[in-house]
Amino acid sequence: MRIATTLSVLVLGAGGIGHAMVTGLDTGITRVDPFRDMKNRPQAGHGMNVLVVGTDGRDRITEEERREYRLGGKPCRCTDTVMLVHISEDRERASVVSLPRDSYAEMPEHIDETTGRRHQAHPVKLNAAYAEGGPGLTVRTVERMTGVKIDHYLEVDFTSFMKTVDAVGGVKICTARPLKDSYTGLDLPAGPHEMTGGQALQYVRARHVDGAADISRMQRQQRFLAALVDRMTSGGVLLNPVRFREVATTMLNSVRADGGFGTEQVLALAKAMRGFTPASSEFVSVPIGDVSFRVKGIGSTVKWDAPKAQKLFQALRDDRPLAAHKAVAKDGPKATVVDVAPKTIRVQVYNATGTAGVGRKADDALRATGFNTTRAPRTGGGAPRPRTVVEYDPRWDRSAKSLAAALPGVELKAVKGRGATLRVFVGANYKGVTPVRPEEPTKGPFVAVKGDEVVCP
Repeated sequence: MRIATTLSVLVLGAGGIGHAMVTGLDTGITRVDPFRDMKNRPQAGHGMNVLVVGTDGRDRITEEERREYRLGGKPCRCTDTVMLVHISEDRERASVVSLPRDSYAEMPEHIDETTGRRHQAHPVKLNAAYAEGGPGLTVRTVERMTGVKIDHYLEVDFTSFMKTVDAVGGVKICTARPLKDSYTGLDLPAGPHEMTGGQALQYVRARHVDGAADISRMQRQQRFLAALVDRMTSGGVLLNPVRFREVATTMLNSVRADGGFGTEQVLALAKAMRGFTPASSEFVSVPIGDVSFRVKGIGSTVKWDAPKAQKLFQALRDDRPLAAHKAVAKDGPKATVVDVAPKTIRVQVYNATGTAGVGRKADDALRATGFNTTRAPRTGGGAPRPRTVVEYDPRWDRSAKSLAAALPGVELKAVKGRGATLRVFVGANYKGVTPVRPEEPTKGPFVAVKGDEVVCP
Protein backbone atom coordinates (compact mmCIF):
# COMPACT_ATOMS: atom_id res chain seq x y z
CA MET A 1 0.00 0.00 0.00
CA ARG A 2 3.00 2.27 0.27
CA ILE A 3 4.54 1.85 -3.19
CA ALA A 4 3.28 5.36 -3.97
CA THR A 5 5.66 6.87 -1.43
CA THR A 6 8.53 5.54 -3.50
CA LEU A 7 7.71 5.28 -7.19
CA SER A 8 5.18 8.13 -7.35
CA VAL A 9 7.31 10.56 -5.35
CA LEU A 10 10.73 9.66 -6.69
CA VAL A 11 9.93 8.89 -10.31
CA LEU A 12 7.28 11.51 -10.95
CA GLY A 13 9.09 14.07 -8.84
CA ALA A 14 12.45 13.59 -10.50
CA GLY A 15 10.77 13.94 -13.89
CA GLY A 16 9.41 17.33 -12.93
CA ILE A 17 12.29 18.76 -10.90
CA GLY A 18 15.46 17.33 -12.39
CA HIS A 19 18.94 16.35 -11.31
CA ALA A 20 19.79 19.36 -9.14
CA MET A 21 16.88 18.81 -6.78
CA VAL A 22 17.23 15.03 -6.33
CA THR A 23 21.00 14.68 -6.20
CA GLY A 24 21.93 13.55 -2.73
CA LEU A 25 18.40 12.65 -1.65
CA ASP A 26 19.16 8.95 -1.91
CA THR A 27 21.71 9.28 0.90
CA GLY A 28 18.76 9.04 3.30
CA ILE A 29 17.82 5.57 2.04
CA THR A 30 18.84 2.63 4.23
CA ARG A 31 20.50 0.07 1.98
CA VAL A 32 19.87 -3.67 1.98
CA ASP A 33 21.22 -6.46 -0.24
CA PRO A 34 18.29 -8.75 -1.06
CA PHE A 35 20.08 -10.33 -4.04
CA ARG A 36 23.17 -11.59 -2.21
CA ASP A 37 24.18 -15.17 -3.06
CA MET A 38 20.99 -15.73 -5.09
CA LYS A 39 21.19 -18.58 -7.61
CA ASN A 40 18.91 -20.19 -10.17
CA ARG A 41 16.96 -17.00 -10.70
CA PRO A 42 14.27 -16.55 -13.39
CA GLN A 43 15.36 -15.33 -16.79
CA ALA A 44 15.09 -11.57 -17.20
CA GLY A 45 12.20 -10.35 -19.35
CA HIS A 46 11.53 -6.90 -20.79
CA GLY A 47 11.02 -3.79 -18.71
CA MET A 48 11.83 -3.35 -15.01
CA ASN A 49 10.34 -5.23 -12.05
CA VAL A 50 10.30 -3.74 -8.56
CA LEU A 51 9.19 -5.67 -5.47
CA VAL A 52 7.59 -3.22 -3.03
CA VAL A 53 6.73 -4.25 0.52
CA GLY A 54 4.97 -2.34 3.27
CA THR A 55 6.30 -3.18 6.73
CA ASP A 56 4.76 -2.64 10.16
CA GLY A 57 6.91 0.18 11.57
CA ARG A 58 4.58 0.59 14.56
CA ASP A 59 7.56 1.30 16.81
CA ARG A 60 8.09 4.64 14.98
CA ILE A 61 4.57 5.99 15.58
CA THR A 62 3.61 8.32 18.46
CA GLU A 63 1.14 7.31 21.15
CA GLU A 64 -1.26 9.99 19.90
CA GLU A 65 -1.16 8.52 16.39
CA ARG A 66 -1.67 5.02 17.78
CA ARG A 67 -4.86 6.09 19.52
CA GLU A 68 -6.25 8.28 16.75
CA TYR A 69 -5.71 5.78 13.93
CA ARG A 70 -6.22 2.55 15.91
CA LEU A 71 -2.63 1.34 15.48
CA GLY A 72 -2.51 -0.69 18.65
CA GLY A 73 -0.75 -4.00 19.15
CA LYS A 74 2.90 -4.88 19.23
CA PRO A 75 5.23 -4.15 16.30
CA CYS A 76 6.01 -7.20 14.21
CA ARG A 77 8.80 -8.18 11.87
CA CYS A 78 6.43 -8.77 8.97
CA THR A 79 5.05 -7.37 5.73
CA ASP A 80 1.40 -6.33 5.60
CA THR A 81 1.48 -5.51 1.88
CA VAL A 82 3.40 -7.01 -1.05
CA MET A 83 3.23 -5.57 -4.57
CA LEU A 84 5.06 -6.42 -7.77
CA VAL A 85 5.46 -3.31 -9.92
CA HIS A 86 6.38 -3.64 -13.60
CA ILE A 87 7.61 -0.59 -15.52
CA SER A 88 7.33 -1.21 -19.27
CA GLU A 89 10.43 -1.10 -21.43
CA ASP A 90 9.14 2.00 -23.23
CA ARG A 91 8.50 3.61 -19.81
CA GLU A 92 4.93 4.46 -20.76
CA ARG A 93 3.11 2.02 -18.48
CA ALA A 94 3.28 0.89 -14.86
CA SER A 95 1.55 -2.40 -13.96
CA VAL A 96 0.93 -2.99 -10.25
CA VAL A 97 0.17 -6.58 -9.18
CA SER A 98 -1.07 -7.07 -5.60
CA LEU A 99 0.08 -10.29 -3.93
CA PRO A 100 -2.14 -11.22 -0.93
CA ARG A 101 -0.03 -11.37 2.22
CA ASP A 102 -1.75 -14.63 3.21
CA SER A 103 -0.91 -16.30 -0.11
CA TYR A 104 0.06 -19.94 0.15
CA ALA A 105 3.77 -20.09 -0.63
CA GLU A 106 6.50 -22.70 -0.84
CA MET A 107 9.43 -21.08 0.95
CA PRO A 108 12.83 -22.18 -0.35
CA GLU A 109 15.55 -23.59 1.90
CA HIS A 110 17.12 -20.83 4.02
CA ILE A 111 18.70 -19.76 7.31
CA ASP A 112 16.32 -18.04 9.74
CA GLU A 113 17.67 -14.53 10.39
CA THR A 114 16.16 -14.49 13.90
CA THR A 115 17.19 -17.91 15.23
CA GLY A 116 20.11 -18.76 12.93
CA ARG A 117 18.59 -22.19 12.24
CA ARG A 118 18.60 -23.72 8.78
CA HIS A 119 15.13 -24.53 7.44
CA GLN A 120 14.31 -26.88 4.61
CA ALA A 121 11.78 -25.81 1.97
CA HIS A 122 8.32 -25.71 3.55
CA PRO A 123 4.84 -24.20 3.04
CA VAL A 124 4.03 -20.84 4.66
CA LYS A 125 2.00 -17.70 4.18
CA LEU A 126 3.79 -15.20 1.95
CA ASN A 127 4.29 -12.56 4.66
CA ALA A 128 6.21 -15.10 6.77
CA ALA A 129 9.10 -14.93 4.30
CA TYR A 130 10.11 -11.51 5.64
CA ALA A 131 9.84 -12.63 9.27
CA GLU A 132 12.13 -15.62 8.69
CA GLY A 133 14.60 -14.29 6.14
CA GLY A 134 14.07 -10.55 5.58
CA PRO A 135 14.25 -8.93 2.14
CA GLY A 136 16.43 -11.65 0.60
CA LEU A 137 14.08 -14.51 1.39
CA THR A 138 11.09 -12.37 0.40
CA VAL A 139 12.61 -11.76 -3.04
CA ARG A 140 13.52 -15.44 -3.47
CA THR A 141 10.02 -16.56 -2.47
CA VAL A 142 8.26 -14.12 -4.82
CA GLU A 143 10.53 -15.05 -7.73
CA ARG A 144 9.83 -18.72 -7.08
CA MET A 145 6.07 -18.13 -6.99
CA THR A 146 5.84 -15.85 -10.03
CA GLY A 147 8.74 -16.77 -12.29
CA VAL A 148 9.41 -13.02 -12.64
CA LYS A 149 12.96 -11.76 -12.05
CA ILE A 150 13.06 -8.88 -9.54
CA ASP A 151 15.33 -5.98 -10.51
CA HIS A 152 14.89 -3.74 -7.47
CA TYR A 153 13.56 -3.94 -3.90
CA LEU A 154 11.82 -1.12 -1.99
CA GLU A 155 10.46 -1.17 1.56
CA VAL A 156 8.40 1.53 3.31
CA ASP A 157 6.70 1.68 6.74
CA PHE A 158 3.64 3.35 8.33
CA THR A 159 5.46 6.54 9.31
CA SER A 160 6.70 7.30 5.82
CA PHE A 161 3.28 6.58 4.39
CA MET A 162 1.35 9.03 6.58
CA LYS A 163 3.86 11.88 6.44
CA THR A 164 4.26 11.65 2.68
CA VAL A 165 0.52 11.81 2.05
CA ASP A 166 0.36 14.91 4.27
CA ALA A 167 3.32 16.45 2.45
CA VAL A 168 1.57 16.25 -0.95
CA GLY A 169 -1.56 17.84 0.53
CA GLY A 170 -3.58 14.67 1.04
CA VAL A 171 -5.44 12.54 -1.50
CA LYS A 172 -8.99 12.53 -2.81
CA ILE A 173 -10.83 9.20 -2.57
CA CYS A 174 -14.38 8.53 -3.80
CA THR A 175 -16.50 5.74 -2.33
CA ALA A 176 -19.63 4.35 -3.95
CA ARG A 177 -21.03 3.16 -0.62
CA PRO A 178 -20.39 3.80 3.11
CA LEU A 179 -17.24 2.15 4.49
CA LYS A 180 -16.92 1.35 8.20
CA ASP A 181 -14.33 -0.73 10.04
CA SER A 182 -14.31 -0.69 13.85
CA TYR A 183 -10.79 -2.18 13.95
CA THR A 184 -9.08 0.72 12.14
CA GLY A 185 -11.66 3.40 12.94
CA LEU A 186 -12.52 3.91 9.26
CA ASP A 187 -15.96 5.52 8.94
CA LEU A 188 -16.71 7.03 5.53
CA PRO A 189 -20.09 7.91 4.04
CA ALA A 190 -20.56 7.46 0.30
CA GLY A 191 -19.03 10.20 -1.81
CA PRO A 192 -15.73 12.08 -2.24
CA HIS A 193 -13.29 12.51 0.66
CA GLU A 194 -10.09 14.54 1.06
CA MET A 195 -7.87 12.37 3.26
CA THR A 196 -4.87 13.16 5.43
CA GLY A 197 -2.05 10.65 5.83
CA GLY A 198 -3.56 9.05 8.92
CA GLN A 199 -7.00 8.77 7.33
CA ALA A 200 -5.51 7.30 4.16
CA LEU A 201 -3.69 4.73 6.30
CA GLN A 202 -7.00 3.71 7.86
CA TYR A 203 -8.50 3.42 4.38
CA VAL A 204 -5.81 1.13 2.99
CA ARG A 205 -5.42 -0.98 6.16
CA ALA A 206 -9.12 -1.76 6.73
CA ARG A 207 -9.82 -5.52 6.50
CA HIS A 208 -13.25 -5.72 8.12
CA VAL A 209 -15.36 -3.55 5.82
CA ASP A 210 -16.94 -6.60 4.21
CA GLY A 211 -16.47 -10.34 3.88
CA ALA A 212 -13.86 -9.95 1.16
CA ALA A 213 -11.20 -8.96 3.77
CA ASP A 214 -7.77 -8.76 2.08
CA ILE A 215 -9.21 -8.89 -1.43
CA SER A 216 -11.26 -5.71 -1.05
CA ARG A 217 -8.40 -4.15 0.91
CA MET A 218 -6.08 -4.65 -2.07
CA GLN A 219 -8.64 -2.96 -4.30
CA ARG A 220 -8.74 0.06 -1.97
CA GLN A 221 -4.95 0.17 -1.98
CA GLN A 222 -5.02 0.29 -5.77
CA ARG A 223 -7.53 3.14 -5.74
CA PHE A 224 -5.33 5.00 -3.30
CA LEU A 225 -2.25 4.62 -5.51
CA ALA A 226 -4.12 5.96 -8.52
CA ALA A 227 -5.35 8.89 -6.42
CA LEU A 228 -1.81 9.69 -5.23
CA VAL A 229 -0.46 9.60 -8.80
CA ASP A 230 -3.29 11.98 -9.74
CA ARG A 231 -2.41 14.36 -6.88
CA MET A 232 1.30 14.25 -7.69
CA THR A 233 0.77 14.99 -11.37
CA SER A 234 -1.94 17.62 -11.02
CA GLY A 235 -1.38 19.20 -7.59
CA GLY A 236 1.70 21.29 -8.31
CA VAL A 237 4.15 19.14 -6.32
CA LEU A 238 6.34 18.59 -9.36
CA LEU A 239 6.51 22.27 -10.24
CA ASN A 240 7.60 23.47 -6.80
CA PRO A 241 11.23 22.47 -6.06
CA VAL A 242 10.97 23.29 -2.36
CA ARG A 243 7.77 21.32 -1.89
CA PHE A 244 9.09 18.39 -3.89
CA ARG A 245 12.27 18.19 -1.84
CA GLU A 246 10.20 18.27 1.35
CA VAL A 247 8.05 15.38 0.09
CA ALA A 248 11.03 13.33 -1.07
CA THR A 249 13.02 13.90 2.13
CA THR A 250 10.02 12.93 4.28
CA MET A 251 9.55 9.70 2.40
CA LEU A 252 13.21 8.69 2.21
CA ASN A 253 13.73 8.92 5.97
CA SER A 254 12.18 5.47 6.40
CA VAL A 255 12.76 3.75 3.05
CA ARG A 256 14.98 0.70 2.58
CA ALA A 257 16.13 -0.27 -0.90
CA ASP A 258 18.73 -2.31 -2.75
CA GLY A 259 22.04 -0.62 -3.48
CA GLY A 260 21.34 -0.40 -7.21
CA PHE A 261 18.35 1.92 -6.85
CA GLY A 262 19.72 5.46 -6.51
CA THR A 263 19.55 8.96 -7.93
CA GLU A 264 20.80 8.09 -11.41
CA GLN A 265 18.31 5.25 -11.79
CA VAL A 266 15.46 7.49 -10.63
CA LEU A 267 16.43 10.24 -13.07
CA ALA A 268 16.77 7.87 -16.02
CA LEU A 269 13.36 6.40 -15.24
CA ALA A 270 11.79 9.80 -14.67
CA LYS A 271 13.10 11.24 -17.93
CA ALA A 272 11.39 8.46 -19.84
CA MET A 273 8.14 8.69 -17.85
CA ARG A 274 7.38 12.39 -18.22
CA GLY A 275 3.73 12.77 -19.05
CA PHE A 276 2.83 9.85 -16.78
CA THR A 277 -0.79 10.08 -15.58
CA PRO A 278 -3.27 7.80 -13.79
CA ALA A 279 -4.20 6.41 -17.22
CA SER A 280 -0.59 5.24 -17.59
CA SER A 281 -0.97 2.89 -14.63
CA GLU A 282 -2.90 -0.36 -14.35
CA PHE A 283 -3.77 -2.47 -11.33
CA VAL A 284 -4.58 -6.14 -10.84
CA SER A 285 -4.68 -8.70 -8.03
CA VAL A 286 -3.37 -12.21 -8.50
CA PRO A 287 -6.25 -14.51 -9.59
CA ILE A 288 -7.49 -16.50 -6.58
CA GLY A 289 -8.53 -20.14 -6.71
CA ASP A 290 -9.36 -20.67 -3.02
CA VAL A 291 -9.66 -17.83 -0.49
CA SER A 292 -9.61 -20.25 2.45
CA PHE A 293 -7.13 -23.00 1.62
CA ARG A 294 -6.44 -24.86 4.87
CA VAL A 295 -2.87 -25.96 5.55
CA LYS A 296 -1.91 -28.01 8.60
CA GLY A 297 0.14 -25.99 11.03
CA ILE A 298 -0.51 -22.74 9.15
CA GLY A 299 -4.27 -22.33 9.04
CA SER A 300 -6.28 -20.61 6.34
CA THR A 301 -4.28 -19.37 3.35
CA VAL A 302 -5.08 -17.82 -0.03
CA LYS A 303 -4.30 -20.18 -2.88
CA TRP A 304 -3.76 -18.71 -6.33
CA ASP A 305 -5.49 -19.96 -9.46
CA ALA A 306 -2.31 -21.45 -10.94
CA PRO A 307 -3.22 -21.42 -14.68
CA LYS A 308 -4.57 -17.84 -14.56
CA ALA A 309 -1.72 -16.58 -12.39
CA GLN A 310 0.77 -18.12 -14.81
CA LYS A 311 -0.78 -16.17 -17.69
CA LEU A 312 -0.66 -12.97 -15.64
CA PHE A 313 3.04 -13.29 -14.87
CA GLN A 314 3.82 -14.37 -18.42
CA ALA A 315 2.25 -11.11 -19.57
CA LEU A 316 4.62 -9.23 -17.23
CA ARG A 317 7.62 -11.13 -18.56
CA ASP A 318 6.51 -10.34 -22.10
CA ASP A 319 5.97 -6.67 -21.19
CA ARG A 320 2.34 -6.76 -22.35
CA PRO A 321 -0.48 -4.53 -20.98
CA LEU A 322 -2.74 -6.18 -18.41
CA ALA A 323 -5.82 -3.95 -18.67
CA ALA A 324 -8.15 -4.51 -21.60
CA HIS A 325 -8.29 -1.48 -23.86
CA LYS A 326 -11.56 0.44 -23.94
CA ALA A 327 -11.85 1.88 -27.43
CA VAL A 328 -14.21 4.70 -26.51
CA ALA A 329 -15.94 6.27 -23.55
CA LYS A 330 -19.55 5.30 -22.82
CA ASP A 331 -20.89 8.60 -24.09
CA GLY A 332 -18.63 8.72 -27.18
CA PRO A 333 -19.22 7.54 -30.74
CA LYS A 334 -19.78 3.83 -31.34
CA ALA A 335 -16.59 1.94 -32.20
CA THR A 336 -16.22 0.13 -35.53
CA VAL A 337 -15.62 -3.62 -35.20
CA VAL A 338 -12.33 -4.78 -36.77
CA ASP A 339 -10.76 -8.16 -37.40
CA VAL A 340 -7.44 -7.58 -35.59
CA ALA A 341 -7.12 -6.06 -32.11
CA PRO A 342 -5.62 -2.54 -32.46
CA LYS A 343 -3.19 -3.10 -29.56
CA THR A 344 -1.41 -5.79 -31.60
CA ILE A 345 -0.83 -3.47 -34.59
CA ARG A 346 2.42 -1.50 -34.57
CA VAL A 347 2.14 1.85 -36.41
CA GLN A 348 4.64 4.50 -37.50
CA VAL A 349 3.01 7.83 -38.41
CA TYR A 350 4.46 10.22 -41.02
CA ASN A 351 3.21 13.77 -41.49
CA ALA A 352 2.79 14.18 -45.26
CA THR A 353 0.55 17.26 -45.12
CA GLY A 354 3.24 19.95 -44.93
CA THR A 355 1.51 21.37 -41.83
CA ALA A 356 3.36 21.11 -38.53
CA GLY A 357 1.70 19.15 -35.71
CA VAL A 358 -0.64 17.00 -37.80
CA GLY A 359 1.53 13.91 -37.38
CA ARG A 360 1.48 14.23 -33.59
CA LYS A 361 -2.30 14.64 -33.55
CA ALA A 362 -2.76 11.57 -35.74
CA ASP A 363 -0.38 9.52 -33.60
CA ASP A 364 -2.20 10.51 -30.40
CA ALA A 365 -5.60 9.77 -31.93
CA LEU A 366 -4.56 6.34 -33.19
CA ARG A 367 -3.05 5.49 -29.83
CA ALA A 368 -6.19 6.66 -28.03
CA THR A 369 -8.27 4.11 -29.93
CA GLY A 370 -5.80 1.36 -29.07
CA PHE A 371 -3.15 1.15 -31.80
CA ASN A 372 0.44 0.52 -30.73
CA THR A 373 1.97 3.64 -32.25
CA THR A 374 5.64 4.55 -31.90
CA ARG A 375 4.81 7.89 -30.22
CA ALA A 376 7.47 9.43 -32.49
CA PRO A 377 5.81 10.73 -35.68
CA ARG A 378 8.14 11.67 -38.52
CA THR A 379 8.04 14.02 -41.50
CA GLY A 380 6.83 12.32 -44.67
CA GLY A 381 9.28 14.07 -47.00
CA GLY A 382 8.60 15.07 -50.58
CA ALA A 383 5.58 16.99 -51.79
CA PRO A 384 2.46 17.09 -49.59
CA ARG A 385 0.09 14.18 -50.23
CA PRO A 386 -3.58 14.88 -50.98
CA ARG A 387 -4.64 11.52 -49.52
CA THR A 388 -3.67 9.46 -46.45
CA VAL A 389 -1.84 6.25 -47.36
CA VAL A 390 -1.15 3.11 -45.32
CA GLU A 391 1.89 1.14 -46.50
CA TYR A 392 2.01 -2.46 -45.26
CA ASP A 393 3.71 -5.79 -45.84
CA PRO A 394 1.26 -8.17 -47.62
CA ARG A 395 1.75 -10.66 -44.77
CA TRP A 396 -0.01 -8.18 -42.48
CA ASP A 397 -2.98 -7.41 -44.76
CA ARG A 398 -5.57 -8.12 -42.03
CA SER A 399 -3.84 -5.65 -39.74
CA ALA A 400 -3.76 -3.09 -42.55
CA LYS A 401 -7.51 -3.43 -43.12
CA SER A 402 -8.16 -2.99 -39.41
CA LEU A 403 -6.02 0.16 -39.37
CA ALA A 404 -7.76 1.47 -42.49
CA ALA A 405 -11.11 1.22 -40.68
CA ALA A 406 -9.86 3.90 -38.29
CA LEU A 407 -8.81 6.27 -41.09
CA PRO A 408 -11.72 7.25 -43.37
CA GLY A 409 -10.68 7.81 -46.99
CA VAL A 410 -7.33 6.05 -46.60
CA GLU A 411 -5.50 4.34 -49.49
CA LEU A 412 -3.90 0.93 -48.84
CA LYS A 413 -0.55 0.22 -50.50
CA ALA A 414 1.16 -3.19 -50.21
CA VAL A 415 4.98 -3.07 -50.01
CA LYS A 416 6.83 -6.38 -49.88
CA GLY A 417 9.46 -6.66 -47.17
CA ARG A 418 8.07 -3.72 -45.20
CA GLY A 419 7.86 -5.82 -42.03
CA ALA A 420 5.44 -5.87 -39.10
CA THR A 421 5.27 -2.10 -38.60
CA LEU A 422 2.59 -0.39 -40.68
CA ARG A 423 3.32 3.11 -42.01
CA VAL A 424 0.68 5.83 -42.09
CA PHE A 425 1.42 8.82 -44.34
CA VAL A 426 -1.12 11.42 -43.19
CA GLY A 427 -2.46 13.37 -46.19
CA ALA A 428 -4.57 16.48 -46.69
CA ASN A 429 -7.83 14.48 -46.50
CA TYR A 430 -7.15 13.44 -42.89
CA LYS A 431 -10.18 14.39 -40.76
CA GLY A 432 -9.44 12.44 -37.61
CA VAL A 433 -9.64 8.84 -36.37
CA THR A 434 -12.71 6.63 -36.10
CA PRO A 435 -12.76 4.53 -32.87
CA VAL A 436 -12.39 0.79 -33.48
CA ARG A 437 -12.47 -2.34 -31.35
CA PRO A 438 -11.78 -6.07 -31.83
CA GLU A 439 -14.58 -8.31 -33.10
CA GLU A 440 -14.56 -10.18 -29.82
CA PRO A 441 -14.03 -8.25 -26.57
CA THR A 442 -10.89 -9.12 -24.68
CA LYS A 443 -11.61 -11.93 -22.22
CA GLY A 444 -8.59 -12.66 -20.10
CA PRO A 445 -7.96 -14.85 -17.07
CA PHE A 446 -7.64 -11.79 -14.80
CA VAL A 447 -9.30 -8.38 -14.48
CA ALA A 448 -7.08 -5.29 -14.48
CA VAL A 449 -8.15 -1.66 -14.32
CA LYS A 450 -6.41 1.55 -15.36
CA GLY A 451 -5.75 4.29 -12.88
CA ASP A 452 -8.07 6.77 -14.57
CA GLU A 453 -10.94 4.31 -14.09
CA VAL A 454 -10.67 4.36 -10.29
CA VAL A 455 -9.80 7.97 -9.42
CA CYS A 456 -12.50 10.49 -8.56
CA PRO A 457 -14.15 12.03 -11.65
